[in-house]
Amino acid sequence: MVATDVIAKPRKQFRETFGGQVWTGLTRSPAGFAGTVLVLSIVAFSFIGPLLVDQDNPVDTSKIWTSPSAEHWLGTQYEGKDTFTILVNSGAEPIWVGTLAALMAVFVAVAFGSIAGYFRGRIDAVLLQLTDVTVTIPQFLLMLAVVAFFDDIPSWGIAFVVGSTMWAFLFRSIRAQVMSLKEREFVEAARLQDLGTARIVFREILPNMAGFIFVNFVISVNQAIYAIVGLYVLGLMPSGTPNWGLMIHMSWSNNFHLNPVTLPYVIAPLAMIVLFTIGLVTMGRGLDQALNPRLREH
Repeated sequence: MVATDVIAKPRKQFRETFGGQVWTGLTRSPAGFAGTVLVLSIVAFSFIGPLLVDQDNPVDTSKIWTSPSAEHWLGTQYEGKDTFTILVNSGAEPIWVGTLAALMAVFVAVAFGSIAGYFRGRIDAVLLQLTDVTVTIPQFLLMLAVVAFFDDIPSWGIAFVVGSTMWAFLFRSIRAQVMSLKEREFVEAARLQDLGTARIVFREILPNMAGFIFVNFVISVNQAIYAIVGLYVLGLMPSGTPNWGLMIHMSWSNNFHLNPVTLPYVIAPLAMIVLFTIGLVTMGRGLDQALNPRLREH
C-alpha cells in the first residue's frame, strides 16, 4: 500500500504541471492522440526522411512523367526525377517557416496584448488603433506586395512577412484575458506586495493563460503553412528550395489536368497538407480540452 502511494504521488504531481496537463489531454482524447501521432509522423517524415533518401535525385529524360512503380513509388515528374524523393525533401521548409511565423505572431500578440490589457489608457488606445489598421489591410494582398517587391526573399523573411499579418486577431483575445485576470485576487495580492509590473504580468498573469496561448499557437502554425504554401502555388516565391506549394505550382504549370500520369505529383503534396492540417486541428482540440479550465471541469 505504501509503495502504491509512493508511485501515485509523483504521477499526481506530474498531472498537475503544464506538461502533465498537455500529456493527459492528448492521451485522454483518442482524436487528440491520433492528431498528435499524425503531426509527429509528418514532421519526422519531413525532417528525418531527407537523411534516408538519395539527395542527388538525378535527372533521367527517359523517364519523364512515368507512373508509380517499384523503383519510383510515386512515379517521376517533368524532369524524370523521383517524385517521392522530392516529396520527402519538400516538407521541412513549410513546417519550420510556418512554425517560425506562428511564434512571431503569438509573441507579438502576447506582448502587445499584455501591455494593452494591463496598463490600459493611452497605450491601450494606441495599440488598439494599430490593430485596427492591421486588421483592415487585406493580409494576403499585403504578403503578395511584400514578396513581389523582393526578388529573392530568404525563408526567415517569409516567416516575418506571414507572422506580421497574423498577430492582430489574437491580440484582442490576449488583451481581454489580461483585463479579466488583472482584477483577480492573486493579482491584487501581488500588487500589495509590490512585486513589480514585470513579475505580475509574466509570473502571475501569463502562466494562467498558457493553455490558451499554446492552443492558439498550434492554430497559427496551421494558418501560416496555408499562407506560405499559397504564395508558392501562385509562383510568387523563389523556386530554389523544394516545397509542397512549389510542387503544386509546377504541376499546374505542366498541365497536370491533361495527363493522368502527373496526378501523383500534385496529389501527394496536397495529401500531406491536408493530413498535417487535420492533425493540427485534432491535436489543438485535445489540448483545448486539457488546458481550458471550463472544459476540463466536464
